[in-house]
Amino acid sequence: MEMKDAIDALSALAQETRLSLYRLLVRTGPKGLPAGEIALQLDVNPSTVSRHLAQMERAGLIRSWRVQRQVFYAIDWKGTEALLAFLTENCCKADPDVWCDKQSSNCRK
Repeated sequence: MEMKDAIDALSALAQETRLSLYRLLVRTGPKGLPAGEIALQLDVNPSTVSRHLAQMERAGLIRSWRVQRQVFYAIDWKGTEALLAFLTENCCKADPDVWCDKQSSNCRK
C-alpha cells in the first residue's frame, strides 16, 4: 500500500459515523448489509450513510454489490489487510518478544 492510500483509508475512518459503520460491517461479516439496514442500525439519515459508504469504498475499506434493487456493503478484507500491513510493516523488530519473523516462522506468543 502506498502512503497516499493509507492516508485515504485512515481519513475515511477518522469520523465517528464512518468508524461506527466500519465496526458494524466487521461484526456483520462477508454477507454484508443493505444500505438501508446500515442507516437504521446506525440511526443515521440514509443519504448521509450513502455519502459515508461511498467515501469508505473509495478508500478501499468496504465493497458493494447489487442484489436486485438493494445495494449491499461488506468489509473489503484485502483493503483492511493492506492497511494493517502498512501500519505494522516495521512493527517491533527490535523486540523479539513480540516480533514474528515470517520467513523462519520463529514466533513468540
